[in-house]
Amino acid sequence: MRHTVESSCAPLLVQSREQGGTRRRVVRPGQGRVGDLGAISVEFKLDGADTGGALAIVEHEFGVGALVSPHRHTFEDEFSIVTKGRIGFRTGDHEVVLGVGGYIAKPRGEVHAMWNAGDEPARMIEVISPAGFERFFHEVADRSAAGDTDPERGRALADSFGLEVVDPPWLADVVRRYGLSDAGSMDEASVGETAAPWGTAHEVVGTAGSQLAGAVR
Repeated sequence: MRHTVESSCAPLLVQSREQGGTRRRVVRPGQGRVGDLGAISVEFKLDGADTGGALAIVEHEFGVGALVSPHRHTFEDEFSIVTKGRIGFRTGDHEVVLGVGGYIAKPRGEVHAMWNAGDEPARMIEVISPAGFERFFHEVADRSAAGDTDPERGRALADSFGLEVVDPPWLADVVRRYGLSDAGSMDEASVGETAAPWGTAHEVVGTAGSQLAGAVR
C-alpha cells in the first residue's frame, strides 16, 4: 500500500488520475472556493468532475435570519448535515429543527425550505446527488462577483437547472415564528427577479437572479 505524506509546503489541493470515474482529491479544512449567495455563502468541496458525476459536496453558512425559501428540484436529491448552530427544514409536510450532527434527506420533486433557526450563524454540509447543481452555485457566485443583476438571465439560469419556485401557505408562519427579517411569501413579480432562493427574507442580491430571500433552489 502506498502512503502519501503531505507537508505544509504541498499544494492545498492534491489530485491524481481518475480511478473508476472518481479522481483522488484532498480538500483540507477551510479550503475550497467560497462564493457569495447573499445572506448565505457557498464553499465548494467536491464537484461532479471529482466523483464521476455521482455527487457533489458544498457547505453553506447561514447568517442569523437567513432563509432559503420554498423550492423544488427536478434533477437531484439533497442530503444536509448540520455542523454548526441550528437549522430549520421543511420538506413536504414535515418540519424539523436540527442541531449539530443532524441529518436530513430532501428528495427531488418535493418542496423544501431551510432557515437559520437560532440566534447565531449556522452551517451545514450539502450533498447533491447526482452532481450537476453545484454548477448553478458556481454560475450565481460568478455573476454576483461580476455585478450581473439581469432578471431575464436569472430566470433562464433557474430554468436550465430545473428549479421551480413555490409559494406555500405555510411560509409566512415560518417567517413569523423564526423572525426571518420581514419576509413574506413569493409572488410572480419577485420570482421574476430571482434565480436562487438563498438569503434573508426579501433581501434582493443582484446576481444573475439571486434574490436570496425568496425564490427557489
